[in-house]
Amino acid sequence: MAAAERILLVHPLGYRAEAAGRDISRLANIMPPLGLASIAAWLERQGCAVDLVDCHAHPDAESRIHELLRSARPGWIGFSCTTSSFLDGVRLARLAKSEQPDIRAVFGGPHVSALKERVLTDFPEVDVIVVGEGEETLAALLASGGENLADIPGVVFRDGGVPRFTGYREPGLELDNLPFPAYEKLDGYPKAYQLPIFNYPKAPNSSCISSRGCPYACSYCDRSVFRRTFRYNSADYLYDHLRYLRERFGVRHVNFYDDQFTFNRGRIEALCRKLIDEPLGLTYNCAVRAEHVDPELLRLMKAAGCWMASLGIETGDPELLAKHRQNPDLEMLAEKIRQIKAAGIRVKGLLMMGLPGESEASIRKSMDYVFSLPIDDFNLSKFTPFPGTPIYENARELGTFDEDWTKMDCMHFQFVPNGMTRARLEELFTLYYKSHFQRPQVLLGYLAMLWKSPDSWRRFALNLGSFLRFARSSKRIDES
Repeated sequence: MAAAERILLVHPLGYRAEAAGRDISRLANIMPPLGLASIAAWLERQGCAVDLVDCHAHPDAESRIHELLRSARPGWIGFSCTTSSFLDGVRLARLAKSEQPDIRAVFGGPHVSALKERVLTDFPEVDVIVVGEGEETLAALLASGGENLADIPGVVFRDGGVPRFTGYREPGLELDNLPFPAYEKLDGYPKAYQLPIFNYPKAPNSSCISSRGCPYACSYCDRSVFRRTFRYNSADYLYDHLRYLRERFGVRHVNFYDDQFTFNRGRIEALCRKLIDEPLGLTYNCAVRAEHVDPELLRLMKAAGCWMASLGIETGDPELLAKHRQNPDLEMLAEKIRQIKAAGIRVKGLLMMGLPGESEASIRKSMDYVFSLPIDDFNLSKFTPFPGTPIYENARELGTFDEDWTKMDCMHFQFVPNGMTRARLEELFTLYYKSHFQRPQVLLGYLAMLWKSPDSWRRFALNLGSFLRFARSSKRIDES
């Protein structure tokens, strides 16, 4: 097999490896790089040779990258990057080129799909960008041997030294035609990966993606990869995927990492009935939008093993929500949360602080709203205007924006809305979290996890010091 047909795929860590043991986000949640694993499976089906290194799960994996560069001599090294991990990907590309000068570096993911030509202008280490969905475009790129790139839709390359985008690849893949992700290429899978603490009943567990894209257009969501498309796997494909995870890897709980798991009601009804009629011995979590659940569907989901449902609340201030989200109906959202709880499914609220237009009054309104609801768990993120989101283009008119990519991870206030200060946002962020965890019903719910999710309590006890430091400082990585 020619060297150009071999590729080393890398998921960068995003910061110094020695800090990984103090990273609260890693201690709480390590998600498999499902996009890279899907691309790896597709490329191997096309006859390419693929190695995959996940530095997030294995922060010491840089030596493995060196080893593969020397032994396998791949023609390409590929990186899938978020905004916060992009510069680490550039560093690793530079390292690869120092080891193997003729290797070509290709980057994909939301950050480069949003910025396109700007990346090639500013970063000589990057040879090619794959924009959008990666499977077919990367396969075509490898098959080309790096020649005639103008004929490949979905790439940005240098044409006579000038960055050139060849246009979007159309149409999107039929998702049922994809092989299952190459989980076996993820070192230590599934035990090297773990869902957020208290978000699952049993281990080992994993994530799964059963759709791509989102039909909505909220101000804070990146649309650079799938744009306005929304596609999904059929119920039969999804059931077979779950059965594969259960039988091949012993997975006992799955988190569906879809933006809109229940958008197509028919496929979820069909999947649930299949899971009820032919049980696989696993449970699942999913993210839902309030418009697309109802008591009948929730009862069916519960019977099929649904353990937790997450909903994007974002903020409990109706005026602020209306500026950023479609269908901003907080009364309807509250009723759907009560319906989920009544069905016997745990509820997780997903919230943001620091949206443009945020004020101390809106944060107080949000706290009052959230604390009035039967929410078992919540995640409060720090609003970040990512490249590719509608709000990114005019973020600097709406507040102070420190565009330090390494800190754009939703755990730093890189954006401070007009009328607020970063220091006050940090104080209110800590107050929000502490107020949630001090509520008696929430504390009782976490105590119940002693028998509902004993593995979560084991992890919590092992990392108690780190969690307490985060509660005091709200910093992702303890630098002390």
